[in-house]
Amino acid sequence: MNDKFDISTFVDTLTVPAAATKVVERMKVRRRAMKVSQQELARRSGVSYASIRRFENTGEIAFLSLLKIALALDCLEDFTSLFHKPEPQNLKDL
Repeated sequence: MNDKFDISTFVDTLTVPAAATKVVERMKVRRRAMKVSQQELARRSGVSYASIRRFENTGEIAFLSLLKIALALDCLEDFTSLFHKPEPQNLKDL
């Protein structure tokens, strides 16, 4: 996506750029599995073709546009688990 330095290249840790790359790759796999072009996804989702192209190339997109794309690819429910980590109740949970 971009050529900036990312520590996850050297250390096994999840970074923002690495997470963005993973989300973009999963979206592309899903879109292709459904045999949907970028132009067709734009039509189905109401997100501009330019925004979809930019997202697939750079990982940058407005959050509401990402939700619209997820809906068009039948993946909107994936967002229900976002920020759903339970709070630790005791030391064992940590």
